[in-house]
Amino acid sequence: MKILTYDSTLRDGEQCEGITLSLEDKLRIVERLDALGIDFIEGGFPASNPKDIAFFQRVQTLPLRHARIAAFGSTCKKGVAAEQDQGLADLVASGAPVATIVGKTWDAQVTRALQTTLEENLRMIRDSVAFLKRCGLQVVFDAEHYFDGYAANAEYALACVRAASEAGADSVDLCETNGGALPFQVEEVVRATVAAVPGQQLGIHCHNDSGCAVANALAAVRAGAVQVQGTVNGFGERVGNTDLLTVIADLELKMGMTCVGKDNLRQLTSVAQFVAESCNMALPTHHPYTGASAFAHKGGLHASAIARFPEAYEHASPESVGNNARMLVSELAGKASLMAKARGLGIDLTPHLDKVQGILDDIKQREAGGYSYEVADGSLALLLQRHLGAYRPHFTLESFRVIVDDHEDTGALAKDAMSEATIKIHVGDRRFVATGEGAGPVGALDNALRMAIVAFYPQVADMELVDYKVRILDENVGTDAITRVVITTSDGSGSWGTVGVSENIIEASWNAIVDSIEYGLMKMGE
Repeated sequence: MKILTYDSTLRDGEQCEGITLSLEDKLRIVERLDALGIDFIEGGFPASNPKDIAFFQRVQTLPLRHARIAAFGSTCKKGVAAEQDQGLADLVASGAPVATIVGKTWDAQVTRALQTTLEENLRMIRDSVAFLKRCGLQVVFDAEHYFDGYAANAEYALACVRAASEAGADSVDLCETNGGALPFQVEEVVRATVAAVPGQQLGIHCHNDSGCAVANALAAVRAGAVQVQGTVNGFGERVGNTDLLTVIADLELKMGMTCVGKDNLRQLTSVAQFVAESCNMALPTHHPYTGASAFAHKGGLHASAIARFPEAYEHASPESVGNNARMLVSELAGKASLMAKARGLGIDLTPHLDKVQGILDDIKQREAGGYSYEVADGSLALLLQRHLGAYRPHFTLESFRVIVDDHEDTGALAKDAMSEATIKIHVGDRRFVATGEGAGPVGALDNALRMAIVAFYPQVADMELVDYKVRILDENVGTDAITRVVITTSDGSGSWGTVGVSENIIEASWNAIVDSIEYGLMKMGE
């Protein structure tokens, strides 16, 4: 059975605190969602601001292969004929082939928020849908606060749905607007609505305030809804909307439905990451299906069993959604997980079985002292190479010094603090002294190290420090606390993490920087 997908990331998603999309961001997201096979992509209010006006003009030039663009608005205003309503006129003028209009279905909302009569609200719904249909548009009616309205006055909520249906709405999407309903409630109401308006296509639009948006959407499909609205990664106001990607995976892999098809389903993880990056938001590590930890295994018993029976600990194939299984090495690790992780790093421990327990003991001792290798593959690979006697340092440190010079502009309140790092380093039998500057001490150290070795290893020019995280491991001891620094480095073709630990944040940072450069050079075969 085909379930239609309706994405509202460009409107609902952008209402998430901290998200602002540029016009180019929106257009690129449209292209990715179209390639994924999303059926409808809502672009926003066509006349609410210059950016959205430009979006509806530009999106018409995109060679979309599958998706239809929807413009969002509301029913005509009270006392205004649909033909005279400016909002509806803007929907028609947008050029979008689909118009989605929201209307009230909760009697209290009609009388208190709209301050009009129940009959006038029905007129607004009926006339607005009919007008847009006469203009040749495909119409989706969003039945706002439908579940609250049904609980308060089921007869009136159903009358609103019937008004939209009789006027020709292609889909009536029932909105669980405040996010408070539970799956069994949603299923019951949707089933009753399906029975009350036979032949009318129904959809579902949920918010996640009670943590049930995905479950509510699935319950609605069980009850007869055939269109699901949501946003990529569940982005949205308050705590978010239905995560459309999770719903797609659940429907395809768990319920035997078709949304985007098995081939396109493999794009899920890359789409989740792309949209998160476009929104300048981190994709949560533990996100279902698409998160980095969705198929990560840490416990030794798990890792050992996975090699023989992966279905026991993986509810779905990681590859089916474009993700990967990962073995995490920590103090909980066993030999099987360490060997599997090493293989993933290109290191075969099979000829060195006598060393595996010693490596595990070292890892556990280091993690007890503050190290964490879960996101530090680069440091872990170097540690393994040291135990195997295969590690050859590309340089050795003699000393380093960092100066932070705080220059105050006497003519303004602003201050510009610059850092300067000087390192003394040996490459082979040659000694170098290099000085680098940066906005902070870590950047200065990184620049100084690169300056010192770039003549010998030009590849370091392609390496870039892209993320830097600091964690204080024992706040109770104040400035004597152990500091863990995790650095992410990229060379354009991939990225890797390294870790440093010390009571001194600069020393911890230096150790992580050195590992990042050493691993990058090792990876490149130097």
